Amino acid sequence: MTQEREPLTDPVAMRALAHPARLAILNRLQVEGPATATEVAETVGITPSAASYHLRMLAKYGFAEDAPPRGDGRERLWRNSPRKMSVTREPDDGPEVRAAKDLLIKVMRDQAAEEAARALSAIDREPRRWLEASAFSRTILLVDAEELGELNRRIDELLAPYRLTARSREEVSADARVAEAQVNLFPRAD
Repeated sequence: MTQEREPLTDPVAMRALAHPARLAILNRLQVEGPATATEVAETVGITPSAASYHLRMLAKYGFAEDAPPRGDGRERLWRNSPRKMSVTREPDDGPEVRAAKDLLIKVMRDQAAEEAARALSAIDREPRRWLEASAFSRTILLVDAEELGELNRRIDELLAPYRLTARSREEVSADARVAEAQVNLFPRAD
């Protein structure tokens, strides 16, 4: 069963999240787990003070939070917030909300395209089994709005048990890796 996603509606929070470094930080925390500002900075390519600032901003809007300490507890660890969020344009969105959603969706899609490009540029170095399991595809559909919505729900259900946040390293095979599914369902513009 999939956890219901909370729709983002606060334009200030969405604009705060739309910063590319903040999205990269959240990605780092999701993939590699809790980290200090210094560890995040190394991965994201910013200074520790900038990482600390971005982490505090993410926490201010509920996207990141303090993680349990490790070792002697002198370091401040951060983790992703456990809440699941979605960004979807709604017919009754006001202009400010619509603009914030558009910005966040654009930044997220840009980062997704960059991730796909990195994967494609490295695909020839992948072992055969990973190469054969990978797919870069595009499918043109003929559907009505209800069918498109149902397709979205079914894809979400299909992906749910494989989500990084739904599995622990102990329950997967030794050769399991972080992978990414990018799904875009939209009516084509006339």
